[in-house]
Amino acid sequence: MVWMAIAMLAMAAAPGETAMTAGPPEQVATGFKFTEGPLWLGKDGLIFCDIPGDTIYWLDKSAFRNPSHWANGLTLDREGRLIVCENNTRRVTRTEKDGTVTVITDKFEGHRFNGTNDVVVRSDGTIFFTDPPYGLPKRLQDPAAELDFAGVFAVKPGEASRAVGKDFETPNGLALSPDEKILYVSDTERNHIRAFDLAADGSLSNSREFYTLPVSDGMKVDPAGNVWCSAKDGIHVIAPDGKRLELIGIPEASNCAFGDADAKALYVAAGPSIFKVRLKSPGTLPGPRR
Repeated sequence: MVWMAIAMLAMAAAPGETAMTAGPPEQVATGFKFTEGPLWLGKDGLIFCDIPGDTIYWLDKSAFRNPSHWANGLTLDREGRLIVCENNTRRVTRTEKDGTVTVITDKFEGHRFNGTNDVVVRSDGTIFFTDPPYGLPKRLQDPAAELDFAGVFAVKPGEASRAVGKDFETPNGLALSPDEKILYVSDTERNHIRAFDLAADGSLSNSREFYTLPVSDGMKVDPAGNVWCSAKDGIHVIAPDGKRLELIGIPEASNCAFGDADAKALYVAAGPSIFKVRLKSPGTLPGPRR
């Protein structure tokens, strides 16, 4: 029986390993005010936002951009250009290859947004972003508020923004299914994720509650269609049918992103810190098709 016990020990998972992770979370940066928007930039590494610190940082704590205008959500378009939701200026911008910044949108029907928050880009170039009232001290009742709703918007560069969803309390993180036929949206203060059928013209239909979790926030989708959503108690990994596959315990998680050269890492923004978790299967990286 000794040989059987030895064999079982050999087959046992490494410390901290789970069905989907290859080890425990590791703190890779800390000392910030409030982190958000991690984004893998390929060989250049990871950037992330410190919102109240008004800076986008590299992992080594050097500044990528300052001021950032309270940047929050970050992603790449299909040409590898940086797309940024700037909470303080209430706009969505694109950084060109020469470093200049282009404003993609800062208004809806002539009214300023509440405070653009998170963003995802579809393969046809359509940008979807959320606009909760977090940057307004009195929310939608604030004198500075120009919209009477917190919505989800779609915009193609060079065109006007369109409101594709208005019935949210605090729309936050959002992500596309691998076939781009479903848009997932976190409604943070309602503690759930909603799923919508997404049409080619950007319109949403068939709203349904996909999953409930505490203080839902930023999220990503992997090649298998699993949703990885940040929450108060960590990262919830949810199958396309809405069943939880795993909970990665990183308290106060606000956003996450796949990274590393093999895409087998999950970077998590949580309060003053950035954590890294190695994964057993690769995630999906934004930007040009790989």
